Amino acid sequence: MPYQQPKHVGFLAVAAILLMVSCNNATESTKIAPAADSAAAVKKESRKVPISQPLVSNIYTADPSAHVFNGKIYIYPSHDTATGTPENDNGDHFNMMDYHVLSMDSVGGAVTDHGVALHIKGIPWAGRQLWAPDAAFANNTYYLYFPVKDKKDVFHIGVATSKNPAGPFTAEKAPIKGSYSIDPCVFKDDVGKFYMYFGGIWGGQLQRWNNNVYDSAAKLRQPGEPAILPRVALMNADMKSYNGPVKEIQLLGKDGKPFTEKDNDKRFFEAAWMHKYNGKYYFSYSTGDTHFICYATGDSPYGPFTYQGVVLQPVDGWTNHHSIVEVGGKWYIFYHDVQLSGKTHLRNVKVAPLQYNADGSIQTIDAYRHE
Repeated sequence: MPYQQPKHVGFLAVAAILLMVSCNNATESTKIAPAADSAAAVKKESRKVPISQPLVSNIYTADPSAHVFNGKIYIYPSHDTATGTPENDNGDHFNMMDYHVLSMDSVGGAVTDHGVALHIKGIPWAGRQLWAPDAAFANNTYYLYFPVKDKKDVFHIGVATSKNPAGPFTAEKAPIKGSYSIDPCVFKDDVGKFYMYFGGIWGGQLQRWNNNVYDSAAKLRQPGEPAILPRVALMNADMKSYNGPVKEIQLLGKDGKPFTEKDNDKRFFEAAWMHKYNGKYYFSYSTGDTHFICYATGDSPYGPFTYQGVVLQPVDGWTNHHSIVEVGGKWYIFYHDVQLSGKTHLRNVKVAPLQYNADGSIQTIDAYRHE
Protein backbone atom coordinates (compact mmCIF):
# COMPACT_ATOMS: atom_id res chain seq x y z
CA MET A 1 0.00 0.00 0.00
CA PRO A 2 1.22 3.66 -0.57
CA TYR A 3 2.31 5.65 2.47
CA GLN A 4 -0.37 7.90 4.13
CA GLN A 5 0.05 10.84 6.58
CA PRO A 6 -1.44 9.97 10.05
CA LYS A 7 -4.68 11.85 10.83
CA HIS A 8 -3.89 12.32 14.56
CA VAL A 9 -0.55 13.70 15.72
CA GLY A 10 -1.22 12.16 19.14
CA PHE A 11 -0.94 8.76 17.60
CA LEU A 12 2.75 9.39 16.90
CA ALA A 13 3.48 10.47 20.47
CA VAL A 14 1.85 7.41 22.00
CA ALA A 15 3.69 5.14 19.59
CA ALA A 16 7.02 6.72 20.51
CA ILE A 17 6.41 6.24 24.24
CA LEU A 18 5.44 2.60 23.77
CA LEU A 19 8.59 1.96 21.70
CA MET A 20 10.84 3.45 24.41
CA VAL A 21 9.23 1.32 27.10
CA SER A 22 9.55 -1.77 24.99
CA CYS A 23 13.25 -1.14 24.35
CA ASN A 24 13.98 -0.56 28.06
CA ASN A 25 12.19 -3.74 29.07
CA ALA A 26 14.13 -5.74 26.49
CA THR A 27 17.54 -4.50 27.61
CA GLU A 28 18.49 -7.52 29.68
CA SER A 29 17.47 -10.06 27.04
CA THR A 30 19.31 -8.25 24.29
CA LYS A 31 22.52 -8.42 26.31
CA ILE A 32 22.58 -12.22 26.27
CA ALA A 33 20.86 -13.11 22.99
CA PRO A 34 23.03 -11.56 20.25
CA ALA A 35 25.59 -14.37 20.09
CA ALA A 36 23.02 -16.97 19.04
CA ASP A 37 21.10 -14.58 16.80
CA SER A 38 24.26 -13.40 15.05
CA ALA A 39 25.44 -16.94 14.45
CA ALA A 40 22.14 -17.78 12.82
CA ALA A 41 22.28 -14.65 10.70
CA VAL A 42 25.74 -15.31 9.29
CA LYS A 43 25.30 -19.07 8.83
CA LYS A 44 25.67 -19.87 5.14
CA GLU A 45 23.65 -22.51 3.38
CA SER A 46 25.81 -25.19 1.74
CA ARG A 47 26.20 -24.80 -2.01
CA LYS A 48 26.26 -27.79 -4.36
CA VAL A 49 29.04 -27.46 -6.95
CA PRO A 50 29.47 -30.00 -9.80
CA ILE A 51 32.82 -31.78 -9.78
CA SER A 52 32.76 -31.94 -13.61
CA GLN A 53 31.39 -29.83 -16.43
CA PRO A 54 29.34 -31.03 -19.43
CA LEU A 55 31.50 -32.38 -22.26
CA VAL A 56 29.35 -30.68 -24.89
CA SER A 57 26.65 -28.02 -24.77
CA ASN A 58 25.60 -27.80 -28.42
CA ILE A 59 23.29 -30.80 -27.95
CA TYR A 60 21.79 -32.63 -24.99
CA THR A 61 23.37 -36.04 -24.35
CA ALA A 62 22.92 -38.85 -21.85
CA ASP A 63 23.75 -42.50 -21.06
CA PRO A 64 27.40 -42.28 -22.20
CA SER A 65 29.14 -45.50 -23.23
CA ALA A 66 32.85 -44.71 -23.50
CA HIS A 67 35.55 -46.74 -25.28
CA VAL A 68 39.15 -46.28 -26.33
CA PHE A 69 39.64 -47.05 -30.01
CA ASN A 70 43.00 -46.42 -31.71
CA GLY A 71 44.23 -44.47 -28.71
CA LYS A 72 41.29 -42.07 -28.82
CA ILE A 73 38.25 -41.83 -26.53
CA TYR A 74 34.90 -42.31 -28.25
CA ILE A 75 31.63 -41.72 -26.42
CA TYR A 76 28.33 -43.20 -27.60
CA PRO A 77 25.48 -41.37 -25.84
CA SER A 78 21.75 -41.00 -26.20
CA HIS A 79 20.70 -37.75 -27.88
CA ASP A 80 18.02 -35.99 -25.84
CA THR A 81 15.63 -33.66 -27.62
CA ALA A 82 12.62 -31.63 -26.48
CA THR A 83 9.86 -33.56 -28.26
CA GLY A 84 7.03 -32.19 -26.12
CA THR A 85 5.93 -35.72 -25.16
CA PRO A 86 4.32 -35.71 -21.68
CA GLU A 87 6.39 -37.31 -18.91
CA ASN A 88 5.39 -40.66 -17.42
CA ASP A 89 6.95 -43.61 -15.57
CA ASN A 90 7.43 -45.49 -18.85
CA GLY A 91 9.75 -42.76 -20.13
CA ASP A 92 7.76 -41.80 -23.21
CA HIS A 93 9.27 -38.31 -22.94
CA PHE A 94 12.67 -39.84 -23.79
CA ASN A 95 11.82 -39.95 -27.47
CA MET A 96 15.27 -39.90 -29.10
CA MET A 97 15.50 -39.84 -32.89
CA ASP A 98 19.23 -40.32 -33.61
CA TYR A 99 22.72 -40.87 -32.22
CA HIS A 100 25.75 -38.58 -32.27
CA VAL A 101 29.25 -39.86 -31.51
CA LEU A 102 31.62 -37.72 -29.43
CA SER A 103 35.39 -38.08 -29.29
CA MET A 104 38.41 -36.58 -27.56
CA ASP A 105 42.12 -37.29 -27.55
CA SER A 106 42.35 -37.22 -23.77
CA VAL A 107 40.19 -36.62 -20.73
CA GLY A 108 39.92 -32.88 -20.31
CA GLY A 109 40.78 -32.24 -23.96
CA ALA A 110 38.64 -30.73 -26.69
CA VAL A 111 35.53 -32.74 -27.56
CA THR A 112 34.36 -33.29 -31.15
CA ASP A 113 30.73 -33.91 -32.03
CA HIS A 114 30.84 -35.99 -35.22
CA GLY A 115 27.20 -35.32 -36.09
CA VAL A 116 24.46 -37.84 -36.78
CA ALA A 117 25.88 -41.37 -36.76
CA LEU A 118 22.54 -43.17 -37.12
CA HIS A 119 18.97 -41.88 -37.50
CA ILE A 120 15.82 -43.80 -36.68
CA LYS A 121 14.71 -43.37 -40.29
CA GLY A 122 17.66 -45.56 -41.31
CA ILE A 123 16.49 -48.51 -39.17
CA PRO A 124 13.93 -50.50 -41.22
CA TRP A 125 12.28 -52.24 -38.27
CA ALA A 126 12.23 -49.31 -35.82
CA GLY A 127 9.15 -47.65 -34.42
CA ARG A 128 10.25 -45.10 -31.79
CA GLN A 129 12.63 -44.26 -28.94
CA LEU A 130 16.33 -44.81 -29.60
CA TRP A 131 17.61 -45.32 -26.07
CA ALA A 132 21.06 -45.89 -24.54
CA PRO A 133 23.54 -47.45 -27.02
CA ASP A 134 26.95 -49.11 -26.84
CA ALA A 135 29.72 -49.95 -29.29
CA ALA A 136 32.39 -52.57 -29.93
CA PHE A 137 35.22 -53.29 -32.37
CA ALA A 138 35.84 -56.67 -34.02
CA ASN A 139 36.36 -58.09 -37.51
CA ASN A 140 37.94 -54.78 -38.57
CA THR A 141 34.48 -53.25 -38.06
CA TYR A 142 32.81 -50.98 -35.52
CA TYR A 143 29.46 -52.16 -34.19
CA LEU A 144 26.83 -49.84 -32.72
CA TYR A 145 24.27 -51.61 -30.52
CA PHE A 146 21.02 -49.85 -29.76
CA PRO A 147 17.60 -50.49 -28.23
CA VAL A 148 14.53 -49.22 -30.04
CA LYS A 149 10.86 -50.11 -30.01
CA ASP A 150 9.65 -52.00 -33.06
CA LYS A 151 6.48 -51.10 -34.91
CA LYS A 152 4.47 -53.03 -32.28
CA ASP A 153 6.01 -50.87 -29.52
CA VAL A 154 8.18 -53.66 -28.11
CA PHE A 155 11.85 -52.96 -27.33
CA HIS A 156 14.51 -55.08 -29.07
CA ILE A 157 18.22 -54.52 -29.60
CA GLY A 158 19.61 -53.78 -33.03
CA VAL A 159 23.07 -53.49 -34.50
CA ALA A 160 24.62 -51.18 -37.09
CA THR A 161 28.11 -51.25 -38.61
CA SER A 162 30.76 -48.86 -39.84
CA LYS A 163 34.45 -48.81 -40.76
CA ASN A 164 34.79 -45.60 -38.76
CA PRO A 165 34.24 -45.47 -34.98
CA ALA A 166 32.43 -42.16 -35.44
CA GLY A 167 30.12 -43.54 -38.12
CA PRO A 168 27.97 -43.11 -40.05
CA PHE A 169 26.54 -46.55 -39.22
CA THR A 170 24.36 -48.78 -41.39
CA ALA A 171 21.69 -50.70 -39.51
CA GLU A 172 20.79 -54.33 -40.06
CA LYS A 173 17.33 -54.95 -41.47
CA ALA A 174 16.12 -56.77 -38.34
CA PRO A 175 16.94 -56.74 -34.61
CA ILE A 176 19.26 -59.30 -33.06
CA LYS A 177 17.30 -62.54 -32.86
CA GLY A 178 16.34 -63.30 -29.27
CA SER A 179 17.09 -59.78 -28.04
CA TYR A 180 14.75 -57.68 -25.94
CA SER A 181 14.53 -54.80 -23.48
CA ILE A 182 17.12 -51.99 -23.33
CA ASP A 183 20.61 -50.74 -22.39
CA PRO A 184 23.02 -53.08 -24.19
CA CYS A 185 26.60 -53.21 -22.93
CA VAL A 186 29.02 -55.27 -25.02
CA PHE A 187 32.08 -56.43 -23.10
CA LYS A 188 35.20 -58.08 -24.53
CA ASP A 189 36.86 -60.58 -22.21
CA ASP A 190 40.60 -61.23 -22.11
CA VAL A 191 40.27 -64.32 -24.34
CA GLY A 192 38.51 -62.34 -27.07
CA LYS A 193 34.91 -63.40 -26.37
CA PHE A 194 32.19 -60.75 -26.41
CA TYR A 195 29.20 -60.72 -24.08
CA MET A 196 26.12 -58.51 -24.20
CA TYR A 197 24.59 -57.39 -20.91
CA PHE A 198 21.20 -55.72 -21.03
CA GLY A 199 17.81 -55.07 -19.47
CA GLY A 200 15.69 -52.40 -17.83
CA ILE A 201 12.44 -52.59 -15.88
CA TRP A 202 9.48 -50.20 -16.01
CA GLY A 203 9.64 -48.52 -19.43
CA GLY A 204 12.44 -50.88 -20.47
CA GLN A 205 9.89 -53.74 -20.45
CA LEU A 206 12.17 -56.33 -18.83
CA GLN A 207 9.33 -57.33 -16.51
CA ARG A 208 7.43 -58.60 -19.57
CA TRP A 209 10.04 -61.26 -20.34
CA ASN A 210 10.15 -64.53 -18.41
CA ASN A 211 12.27 -67.43 -19.68
CA ASN A 212 12.85 -65.30 -22.79
CA VAL A 213 9.14 -65.35 -23.62
CA TYR A 214 7.19 -62.10 -24.00
CA ASP A 215 4.03 -61.48 -21.99
CA SER A 216 2.46 -58.08 -22.60
CA ALA A 217 0.33 -58.47 -19.44
CA ALA A 218 3.24 -59.23 -17.09
CA LYS A 219 3.48 -56.91 -14.10
CA LEU A 220 6.27 -55.42 -12.04
CA ARG A 221 7.28 -57.43 -8.98
CA GLN A 222 5.73 -56.78 -5.59
CA PRO A 223 8.01 -55.68 -2.70
CA GLY A 224 8.44 -59.17 -1.24
CA GLU A 225 8.94 -60.94 -4.56
CA PRO A 226 12.37 -61.74 -6.07
CA ALA A 227 13.81 -58.77 -7.96
CA ILE A 228 13.88 -58.97 -11.75
CA LEU A 229 17.36 -59.95 -12.91
CA PRO A 230 19.61 -58.47 -15.63
CA ARG A 231 20.44 -60.55 -18.71
CA VAL A 232 23.56 -61.70 -20.54
CA ALA A 233 24.21 -63.38 -23.90
CA LEU A 234 27.41 -64.61 -25.52
CA MET A 235 27.94 -63.04 -28.95
CA ASN A 236 28.75 -65.04 -32.07
CA ALA A 237 31.87 -64.17 -34.05
CA ASP A 238 29.75 -62.16 -36.51
CA MET A 239 28.85 -59.79 -33.61
CA LYS A 240 25.29 -59.67 -34.95
CA SER A 241 23.79 -62.69 -33.20
CA TYR A 242 23.73 -64.58 -29.91
CA ASN A 243 25.57 -67.85 -29.36
CA GLY A 244 22.88 -69.61 -27.34
CA PRO A 245 19.92 -68.45 -25.28
CA VAL A 246 19.83 -65.31 -23.15
CA LYS A 247 20.61 -66.04 -19.48
CA GLU A 248 19.65 -64.36 -16.22
CA ILE A 249 22.47 -62.97 -14.06
CA GLN A 250 22.35 -63.81 -10.38
CA LEU A 251 22.83 -60.65 -8.31
CA LEU A 252 23.34 -61.40 -4.62
CA GLY A 253 23.66 -59.47 -1.40
CA LYS A 254 26.71 -59.88 0.80
CA ASP A 255 24.68 -62.44 2.74
CA GLY A 256 24.56 -64.58 -0.40
CA LYS A 257 20.83 -64.12 -0.85
CA PRO A 258 19.12 -62.71 -3.95
CA PHE A 259 17.53 -59.28 -3.67
CA THR A 260 13.79 -58.76 -3.48
CA GLU A 261 11.99 -55.87 -5.12
CA LYS A 262 11.86 -53.97 -1.83
CA ASP A 263 15.69 -53.85 -1.88
CA ASN A 264 15.40 -51.07 -4.43
CA ASP A 265 18.54 -49.31 -3.23
CA LYS A 266 20.57 -52.36 -4.34
CA ARG A 267 18.58 -54.40 -6.87
CA PHE A 268 19.01 -54.04 -10.62
CA PHE A 269 16.85 -51.56 -12.53
CA GLU A 270 18.76 -50.67 -15.75
CA ALA A 271 22.08 -49.39 -17.17
CA ALA A 272 24.20 -52.56 -17.05
CA TRP A 273 27.95 -52.08 -17.50
CA MET A 274 30.80 -54.58 -17.28
CA HIS A 275 34.51 -54.01 -16.80
CA LYS A 276 37.38 -56.06 -15.45
CA TYR A 277 39.96 -55.01 -12.86
CA ASN A 278 42.75 -57.13 -11.36
CA GLY A 279 41.17 -60.34 -12.58
CA LYS A 280 37.71 -59.59 -11.17
CA TYR A 281 34.54 -58.89 -13.14
CA TYR A 282 32.76 -55.72 -12.06
CA PHE A 283 29.07 -55.55 -12.94
CA SER A 284 27.69 -52.06 -12.34
CA TYR A 285 24.15 -50.80 -12.83
CA SER A 286 21.51 -48.24 -11.88
CA THR A 287 18.96 -48.87 -9.15
CA GLY A 288 16.52 -46.65 -11.05
CA ASP A 289 13.91 -45.22 -8.72
CA THR A 290 16.50 -44.77 -5.95
CA HIS A 291 19.07 -43.34 -8.39
CA PHE A 292 22.29 -45.06 -7.28
CA ILE A 293 24.97 -46.53 -9.52
CA CYS A 294 25.96 -49.69 -7.66
CA TYR A 295 28.45 -52.45 -8.39
CA ALA A 296 28.86 -56.15 -7.73
CA THR A 297 31.84 -58.42 -8.38
CA GLY A 298 32.31 -61.99 -9.55
CA ASP A 299 34.74 -64.50 -11.01
CA SER A 300 32.90 -65.22 -14.26
CA PRO A 301 31.34 -63.01 -16.95
CA TYR A 302 28.11 -64.92 -16.29
CA GLY A 303 28.16 -64.25 -12.56
CA PRO A 304 26.98 -64.71 -9.92
CA PHE A 305 27.86 -61.20 -8.78
CA THR A 306 27.97 -60.12 -5.15
CA TYR A 307 26.91 -56.59 -4.26
CA GLN A 308 29.77 -54.42 -3.03
CA GLY A 309 28.50 -50.86 -2.77
CA VAL A 310 27.78 -47.56 -4.50
CA VAL A 311 29.94 -46.21 -7.31
CA LEU A 312 28.05 -42.97 -7.94
CA GLN A 313 25.60 -41.17 -5.69
CA PRO A 314 22.34 -39.85 -7.21
CA VAL A 315 22.79 -37.00 -9.68
CA ASP A 316 20.47 -34.10 -10.50
CA GLY A 317 17.71 -35.39 -12.76
CA TRP A 318 15.61 -38.53 -12.46
CA THR A 319 17.97 -40.95 -14.22
CA ASN A 320 21.49 -42.17 -13.53
CA HIS A 321 23.48 -44.02 -16.22
CA HIS A 322 27.21 -44.53 -16.63
CA SER A 323 30.18 -46.33 -18.14
CA ILE A 324 33.57 -47.12 -16.61
CA VAL A 325 36.72 -47.17 -18.76
CA GLU A 326 40.49 -47.20 -18.39
CA VAL A 327 42.33 -44.46 -20.25
CA GLY A 328 46.12 -44.33 -20.20
CA GLY A 329 46.37 -46.39 -17.02
CA LYS A 330 43.80 -44.30 -15.16
CA TRP A 331 40.13 -45.10 -14.59
CA TYR A 332 37.18 -42.83 -15.27
CA ILE A 333 33.42 -42.87 -14.94
CA PHE A 334 31.31 -41.25 -17.64
CA TYR A 335 27.84 -40.22 -16.48
CA HIS A 336 25.18 -37.55 -16.95
CA ASP A 337 23.12 -35.03 -15.03
CA VAL A 338 20.91 -32.06 -15.96
CA GLN A 339 23.23 -29.13 -15.20
CA LEU A 340 22.56 -27.38 -18.52
CA SER A 341 18.76 -27.58 -18.60
CA GLY A 342 17.50 -28.56 -15.17
CA LYS A 343 15.05 -30.86 -16.97
CA THR A 344 14.93 -34.63 -16.60
CA HIS A 345 14.70 -35.32 -20.34
CA LEU A 346 17.44 -32.86 -21.40
CA ARG A 347 20.69 -34.19 -19.96
CA ASN A 348 24.42 -33.63 -20.45
CA VAL A 349 27.30 -36.13 -20.29
CA LYS A 350 30.29 -35.70 -17.99
CA VAL A 351 33.43 -37.54 -16.87
CA ALA A 352 35.18 -37.86 -13.51
CA PRO A 353 38.12 -39.87 -12.12
CA LEU A 354 37.35 -43.23 -10.51
CA GLN A 355 39.55 -44.62 -7.75
CA TYR A 356 40.03 -48.14 -6.36
CA ASN A 357 41.07 -49.00 -2.84
CA ALA A 358 43.88 -51.50 -2.21
CA ASP A 359 41.33 -54.30 -1.75
CA GLY A 360 39.76 -53.63 -5.16
CA SER A 361 36.71 -51.82 -3.83
CA ILE A 362 35.62 -48.65 -5.63
CA GLN A 363 35.59 -45.33 -3.82
CA THR A 364 32.09 -43.85 -3.88
CA ILE A 365 31.80 -40.72 -6.01
CA ASP A 366 29.60 -37.74 -5.28
CA ALA A 367 29.10 -35.71 -8.44
CA TYR A 368 28.89 -32.53 -6.38
CA ARG A 369 31.02 -30.77 -3.78
CA HIS A 370 29.05 -29.28 -0.91
CA GLU A 371 30.64 -25.96 0.00
